[in-house]
Amino acid sequence: MKETPLSNCERRFLLRAIEEKKRLDGRQTYDYRSLKISFGTDYGCCMVELGKTRVLGQVSCELVSPKLNRATEGILFFNLELSQMAAPAFEPGRQSDLLVKLNRLLERCLRNSKCIDTESLCVVAGEKVWQIRVDLHLLNHDGNIIDAASIAAIVALCHFRRPDVSVQGNEVTLYTPEEREPVPLSIHHMPVCVSFGFFQQGTYLLVDPNEREERVMDGLLVIAMNKHREICTIQSSGGIMLLKDQVLRCSKIAGVKVAEITELIQKALENDRKVRKEGGKFGFAESIANQRITAYKMEKAPVDTAHVEEKAEEILAEAEPPSEVVSSPVLWTPGTAQIGEGAENTWGDLEDSEKDEDEDGSGEEAAVLGIMKMDAEVDGADPVSQDAPIVLSDSEEEEMIILEPNKNPKKIRAQDISARQEEAASKKAAKRRKKKRAAP
Repeated sequence: MKETPLSNCERRFLLRAIEEKKRLDGRQTYDYRSLKISFGTDYGCCMVELGKTRVLGQVSCELVSPKLNRATEGILFFNLELSQMAAPAFEPGRQSDLLVKLNRLLERCLRNSKCIDTESLCVVAGEKVWQIRVDLHLLNHDGNIIDAASIAAIVALCHFRRPDVSVQGNEVTLYTPEEREPVPLSIHHMPVCVSFGFFQQGTYLLVDPNEREERVMDGLLVIAMNKHREICTIQSSGGIMLLKDQVLRCSKIAGVKVAEITELIQKALENDRKVRKEGGKFGFAESIANQRITAYKMEKAPVDTAHVEEKAEEILAEAEPPSEVVSSPVLWTPGTAQIGEGAENTWGDLEDSEKDEDEDGSGEEAAVLGIMKMDAEVDGADPVSQDAPIVLSDSEEEEMIILEPNKNPKKIRAQDISARQEEAASKKAAKRRKKKRAAP
């Protein structure tokens, strides 16, 4: 069994709360958790809920041969199972130390205390006796397994009915429940275990510790007692030294708790017997009838759904008409994205514009002016107008174009200017050659 260890903060918090006589579930030091007992449809099937710890008990019987040293006594067998459904720390198919200790404690509490008359289980001495088997399944683990298991075992044994038998010579006849009424077991007393957790080396004491409190406790004392205040068994674990006064104090507390639990068990058995006798509904499903989820009653809707179409037409008539849809495309400012028809494409007119510029001899000036306009827009300055005079230098080392109307001249790279100047000069030379060739 491998449990997730508690953090130091959580451990200190629990111990500090115990020192201040406070518990996580709001109980006092000597308070027991709420106990609930429910029965199944078959005899000998019960479920015990001690807080959130839940144990299912089932009793079965079988005719077997007796033991050699006890030929006239029946056999009583207990088996407790800890499944992973109860807690992830439990390992299936393995006998852990905790499971062995719990099974031995149950046998000492119920079998060695002679709470059941085993001689009444004998059918034929030395040949046939009843073997009573008590199977206990831990369905949910929230601490104090032994108390819940002992209560479930004794309740299941009290609720169980074995088939009736008759013996004629060497022949044993077994009757079904329809033929003869089943026979209850002969139970002398009902031992119940009460657990006490000790903290800070026995300084503090808690009754019925839960799972969190069990992790931080230093020792555990289990006292099995019946309502007559007879101690059936007592066991201490954890390696702490208990004083005589502490043990006597725990025994007095256990006597009070066992009397309350025994009274609750008897009431539960009496209620189940009464319901079965009257022919009412019984079983696990009926025991949780007040807690099951049912469909709520459908009531009339608060919204009136009559004449919905007429009301919808009135609402639409009173509503304001929608705004007009713009059919013509919107021309956005330059440099923004737009969806729609947009402006006209002017890429196909480039060749015609170049021809016109060549004819009037102003192509190079227009090109430079266009470059200056783009640079001015990128830098955030005002675009350069066509009327502004432009001074061009023939030197290739010149890095600046001076714009006379503007006080802030713009720098242009010398390589771009020289390339444009060479292109303009070559165009002028080509025109001159054409004119010379055209001259007579």
